[in-house]
Amino acid sequence: MAAPTQAEVRRPSAGSTIANIFRDRPVIPLILLLVGLIVVLNIFRPGITTPNWAAIIIRTAVPLAILAGCQTLTMLTGGIDLSVGAVASMAGFLVATLVGDFGFFPSILIALFFAVLAGTITGIGVGVFRVHPLIMTLGMGLVVLGLANVWQLVMVQTGSGVPSELRWLGSATAAGLLPVSLLVFVPVAAFVLLLLRRTGYGRLLYAIGDNPVASRLAGARSWQVLVALYMLSAVIAALAGFLYSGLNNTASVTLVDSQVLPSVAAAVIGGTSIMGGRGGYGGTIVGTLILVVLISLLSALGLTEAVRQILFGSMIVLVAAAYTRVTGEG
Repeated sequence: MAAPTQAEVRRPSAGSTIANIFRDRPVIPLILLLVGLIVVLNIFRPGITTPNWAAIIIRTAVPLAILAGCQTLTMLTGGIDLSVGAVASMAGFLVATLVGDFGFFPSILIALFFAVLAGTITGIGVGVFRVHPLIMTLGMGLVVLGLANVWQLVMVQTGSGVPSELRWLGSATAAGLLPVSLLVFVPVAAFVLLLLRRTGYGRLLYAIGDNPVASRLAGARSWQVLVALYMLSAVIAALAGFLYSGLNNTASVTLVDSQVLPSVAAAVIGGTSIMGGRGGYGGTIVGTLILVVLISLLSALGLTEAVRQILFGSMIVLVAAAYTRVTGEG
């Protein structure tokens, strides 16, 4: 029996080739999963995936994808931002209560200012005083919620409600197909993608998450990177809050709280490691679409709310575990 030639020994198997493709292009298995969910949805509800359905899915996914961008950026450094729900809710509530006295754009700027202030304090706590991001962002979220409640008591008689500009931005569609919220999402997504792929700051985020000691020894001022990071996260959260307020036509100090954990799940499903140093926003966007389509699928099955929650949580865990297994990222 002849010994295998060197070329035969080096020739990769089909399975390893596919695994390598998935590992180098992690968005591919996510897109395949998204397509699979849409196919299953069509099996249970034939003809449901119309252009109008797609517009609803995208409109629902846009603010969650923006919020998940905060988690993607912070998780790349080995952190997390649990304050995004409170900051987003606060931003939408401030605009609703201030628009009657100051007008739309000044109210937006005021809300963004307080979001930046919250992000700056969080960044100083994490970057300068070395408070763990989980504790710091959880505490800051409670502080923001408390202050928003105080403001709510002051403004309960004078609030003007969600301005028409936010209602249009969050819930309207152009030509009945394209959600107007894409006007916010596309620039935000392009900014985050370019930040991570084309800038030195983006490389610093990966470096700090991968090996904070080595990055510090290499001369990176990690505290400055982290302060800027949490300021940026707060601004992005505020933008998501504006869209959530317009989408739901309501302003509440707890409006976005329920979306914090789904935003984390979208980033994890999208391939961002909670340990830091690995991931990207492209996967997070697809991960968000997977979550929204999954919710649509569970609703189409006509299950009770309790059963839907159980299945939703279980599927998130299974999808994240399967993705890690397929791409070899574990």
